This record gives sequence, C-alpha cells and structure tokens, in this order.
Amino acid sequence: MQRFVPSLLAAAVAFSSVQAMAAADLVLFNGKVFTAESGQELVQAVAVQDGKILKVGSDAEITALADDHTQRIDLVGKVLMPGMIDSHSHPVVAAFDSLGANLLDEVKPLPALEQWIIEQDQAGNARAGDVVSIAGVSSAYWQQSKALGERFNQGRWAEQPLVLSGIDGHTGWANNAMLKRLKIDAALVKSLPEAERGYVGHAADFTPNGYFAESRWDQVRSQIPAPSAEVMLKAARLAVQINNQYGVTAWMDAASNAGQGDSLFDFTATEQSYGVLPLYRELAEKGELSAHVAALLITNPKSKPADLEVLAKVMKTFEGVPNLTFPGIKVFADGIMEFPGQTAAVIDPFKNSLKNGQLLIDPAHFGELVVAAEKRGWIVHMHAVGDRAVRESLNGFEYARQLNPTPMPHSISHLQLVNPKEFPRFKQLGVIASMQLLWATGEDYTVKLVKPYVSAFAYRYQYPAQSLHKAGAMIAGASDWPVSSPNPWNAIAQASTRKGPLGVLNAKESIDRQTMFYAYTLNAAKALRLDQQIGSLAPGKQADLIILDRDVFKVSDDELFDTQVLKTFFAGKQVYAPAS
Repeated sequence: MQRFVPSLLAAAVAFSSVQAMAAADLVLFNGKVFTAESGQELVQAVAVQDGKILKVGSDAEITALADDHTQRIDLVGKVLMPGMIDSHSHPVVAAFDSLGANLLDEVKPLPALEQWIIEQDQAGNARAGDVVSIAGVSSAYWQQSKALGERFNQGRWAEQPLVLSGIDGHTGWANNAMLKRLKIDAALVKSLPEAERGYVGHAADFTPNGYFAESRWDQVRSQIPAPSAEVMLKAARLAVQINNQYGVTAWMDAASNAGQGDSLFDFTATEQSYGVLPLYRELAEKGELSAHVAALLITNPKSKPADLEVLAKVMKTFEGVPNLTFPGIKVFADGIMEFPGQTAAVIDPFKNSLKNGQLLIDPAHFGELVVAAEKRGWIVHMHAVGDRAVRESLNGFEYARQLNPTPMPHSISHLQLVNPKEFPRFKQLGVIASMQLLWATGEDYTVKLVKPYVSAFAYRYQYPAQSLHKAGAMIAGASDWPVSSPNPWNAIAQASTRKGPLGVLNAKESIDRQTMFYAYTLNAAKALRLDQQIGSLAPGKQADLIILDRDVFKVSDDELFDTQVLKTFFAGKQVYAPAS
C-alpha cells in the first residue's frame, strides 16, 4: 500500500497544477509570439496569471487555460514580444529636458537659432530662474563658438544669461552674461591646470569663448537654477509614460544618484546623494512605476574600495521600493570622441592635438575597485568611448577574474572605438557590450567631428557591433536617452542599415534584427541582473508584454524603424495603448 502513496500524491499534485493553470487571468492568442527563449520557435499564444507568465504555446494549449473570468485578447496575427529593456538610460533627466526648450540635436543657421530661442522664451519654455536655458544642443555648434559669441553677447543678450546644454551631456556653451555671473574670465582660465584648461574654449590670451567640456562644463551647468520638486516628479512620471509608449518596461538608470547640476565627470558620492531615487520611490508608492528600474550608483573613477560603503548606505535607504533594484555601480573611464571635446581615451593620439584624450580610471588600481564591488555582489558598468578606455576597463575586469574565475555580468557602454584585440575578451571575461546602435550612422558626429582626427585604422572599428557579435560578445541594447531617442525600434533598424545623411558607417558592422531582438530583451535583462524575473516569456517570469502594429520579422528596415506599439503590459496589466 505504501508504494502507491507517491503515485497518488503525484496525481494529486498534477491535478492541483491543472486546476491552477486553468485560472489564467489573461490569454493572448492567434499571434506570432517571440519568447526570447534561446532556440524556441515562434509560438501562437501566452497565458498570464497573477502578473506572471503561466504558459506559452499553441492556441489550443493556451485557450484551454481560460475560463469565464479570463480576459481574452485575439492578436489577429499580430506580433507579441517581451517588453523592451534599455541597458543604459537617463530617463528622468531626458523627460525634464523635453518639458522645456529642447533643440533635439537639430542644427539651425545662427539667425534661425536666435529667432527660435526668442520664440521659446516668449512662450515660457526657456527659463530656469532668470537664465535662458536650452537643452539638446548639437555638438556641431561648438565649432562656431566665436560666431555664437558675436550673436549672443550683444543687444538683448548683453545682460541676459544664456546657456546652451549639449545633447551629449559632456559639453555646452554660455554667453558672456552667464560667464560674468560665474566669474569666469581670462585670468581664471590662465590659472587652471593644463588638463582643465583644455576643457575651456579660449583665445590665445585665455579669454573664454563660451565653450566648456566635462568638469568645467559641469561647473557651469550646476549654476542653472534647479527646477522644483513638483516639476521633477512630473518629469519622472513622463519618463515612465514615454518608455511604456515605446514598449520599454525596464531600464538601467546609469546615474541614478546624481542630481540636477551634479558633476558627473568627477562625481563624488555622499550618503545624501539621492539624485532621482526619491522620485522613483514616490512613483512606486503611488502605483505609477510601471517599469523595472535597475539603478546604478555613480562613483568617482578614482574611488577606493572603502568609498563604496557610502553607496551601500544609499542603497539601504531605498531598499524594498517596488520595481527598484540596485545591481551595482557606474564608472566613467573617459569622455567623448567628437571635436572639439576629444576627452575620450584613445590608443593613437588625436591628429590635431597629438594627445590621447583623458583616461579617468587609474589602470594600476581600477581592478581593485572591481574586486571590491564584486565582494558586495555588485556589477560595474563602464562609460568607455575610446579604444584605450575600453582596453583598460577590460583589464580591470580581467584582474578580478584572476582572483575569482566566475564572471559577473559587468558591462561596458558606448564602445565607439574598440581595438580588434579586445573583441574576444568580452566573451572570455563575460562582459556585456551595452551599445547605442542608433549612433551607428554616417552623420556629423561620426564623420565630420571624428574622422579627420583619428587614425584610419581606429575609424574602421567605430561601433563594431558585428565584430563583437562574431567574437561571441553578448550585445545589450541601449539608448543613453536624452543623448538619443529611447525608441528601440529606431535603434534595431539602424543597427542593420547603419546609413545616415553622410552615408553608411562601415557596412560590415551591420547586425541583424534577430540579434537585436535578443539585445533588447533577454540580453539587456542580464545586464540589469534581472534575467530571472524578466527578459523572456517563460513560465514564472513577470508578464511584461508588448503588441506591435507590424510583422517585425518580415518588414523592411525602413518599415521596422517606424514600428509602433499597440499595447504595453506590465505585470499583466495594460499600461499603454495609443489614444483612439
């Protein structure tokens, strides 16, 4: 009699399991379902229960799990996918910029620029206190710093402070009225250390021309009057809404503890460095955080292991906030590639300056910081644009692997130039390539502001997505919003075409859309350290789902670029649908 007990128990368990599966809250059927589970073909339908995936399979399998209380959605052949995941973004700052005067990287002739700024000011969009503040300004303007001064340092602008904030987050321009307020003059510029003086555009006599980069730019923009708490909460709410609109249900906030005006280039955290974290907490408390936020805490590139305790205390302060996690830290290895900034750390010197940019991390000790982070169970996410910055970041990760062979899902973002010697090291070290492939285009940023200044060899490996992929690197999709659009469909299409107004940027680095679908789902979930919870449609994972308006597996790249999301679900609940 006893030997039959396990069988009876198994039967009971199986029966109770069937009963549980029969109570699906939501079934979506008659579609083309991409699960992002490796090796799994497209399926037809998905069942959801209590906000989690119950089962994926055929229409017959899934509709059998519905009862009279189940919501049924006929996909009518539409594509259904996991929610998109952005592995590097600054959405609250981006949404705040969108609330005011924002050029969105558009380059206008200077007379038209002035007229547009006047119109924005008259419409009430451009003021931060008494400063006229313009966001989203293209780096292409900085070559015209002298002409900007001739236009914006006289007449109505003689006493009116004006600040143009570069869309790259690393550069900007201020007129003389603003410089006077900040007491920035030739004497100050002359007194700066040579390295810092390079961050200030100036004449031969050290008179500043208004252009600033990196830490000197941070000091200028920190003096723009800060917005109110109400405005910032509005921005945080808008950030969630915009992401959900594009089907994005999770992101890595790559500088969550930095506030408005904080210097990112040489940021030093304190126990009160909360940045946008209180905004995420407030949205969560109001039930409005319909996304997973993996919040990275930025730390100074020269931080020592003991300095991480400050960040641990910040994480502790926000422990338990729904949908908010803390995977680790963010470190700047260098700056930007484009002229006139050229603060990216490169192997071969820039042709104009014969300098190698600026490496912010200390190669002799950076590995020790990685080890210290790993001991706390944290990943390290690197900003690395130049090929030397990428190499030294990987060297730090390699140092950690020598002490502990088990890889951590560290990641390097941007990767504008990568030396071919580094390609296989990503797989060897388990480092994720977080790439903004919307930037892989022939335009001013990659051609006019880079090509004349770097070696021909290095230029061949600009945003080398295919080379990294072929070498076995895991690629995760990212936007770096507000530097570029948070729309993943634009980036997925661009990754394939790599075409822009100035031609195709190294066509051999094109990467297929199927790879990019994984880049924005399961791979990005791994970068966020949330792949056990999200990133694919597997039983037990959270039901973050999107329904698309076209067959993204068959349409042309141009049509793929314009993909629209019809519905977004977060934990099984609809959080976005276009207004009818």
